[in-house]
Amino acid sequence: MSQSVLVVDDERDIVELVRYHLVQAGFRVHSAADGKQALDLARRERPDLIVLDLMLPAFPGTEVARLLRQDEKTRRIPILMLTARGEEVDRVVGFELGADDYVVKPFSPRELVLRVQAILRREGQDPEEIEKPLVFDPLVIDLASHSVRLRGNEVDLTSTEFKLLHRLARRPGRAFSREQLLSEVWGYGGDVETRTVDTHVKRLRAKLGVAGEWIQTVRGVGYRFRPDGSDSPD
Repeated sequence: MSQSVLVVDDERDIVELVRYHLVQAGFRVHSAADGKQALDLARRERPDLIVLDLMLPAFPGTEVARLLRQDEKTRRIPILMLTARGEEVDRVVGFELGADDYVVKPFSPRELVLRVQAILRREGQDPEEIEKPLVFDPLVIDLASHSVRLRGNEVDLTSTEFKLLHRLARRPGRAFSREQLLSEVWGYGGDVETRTVDTHVKRLRAKLGVAGEWIQTVRGVGYRFRPDGSDSPD
C-alpha cells in the first residue's frame, strides 16, 4: 500500500495544490483545514507524515505539533512545517516542538514533494543497518529499538534527532561537516540551509544533559561525537 500524508492548511488552494503533486508522486493524501480536525485525523489514520501549516486560525500549528508529540499514537509521525514567514525564530520554535523539517511559503510543489520523500526515505529501516547498541556509559543508543537511554531512563527524541545522534555516535571522534549531515541524515544535497543542523544539535545537547557535552563543535567544519576517553576509529 502507498504511503499516506496528512496535509493541514486552512487555504484550500494550497491544500489542493499539495494534494495534486503528492498524488502524482504516488502518495495517498488526507487533508484538514484546522487543528482539531488535524489531530482527529492523525490519531485515526496514523499517516506516514504530516505537512503542517504553522499559521492556522484559532488553533495554531505550533499547538497541533505540541499535542501530536505528546500523544503516544502520533509522537513518532514526522512533521514537515509550512510557514509563510522565513524568520529563524519560526523555524526554531517548530523544531523545538519536534518538527523534522520546514518549507517556507511560497514554495515549489516539487521541492515540497522532494522534502516529503527525503523524510520518509530516512524513516525507512534497512535491515542491513540493524546493529548492536552503541554503549557510552551512561548513554545507550539502540538502533533496533530506535531508543536512547541515559542512566537507564529513556530520552524522548524525535526521529530526526535520533538519526543525527546515531550518525555521529557510530564514528566517535570523527568530524562531520554540516553538509555531510544534511546529506546523510536529512537526505539533502546542494544548497540547503545548514542552520537546520545547528538547531537540531542544540536540541540534542539539551535533551542529553551531561552527555550533550559529547557533541562537540568543530570550528570551521561541523560536529563530532566524542565521549570521555573515546578515540576516532578512522
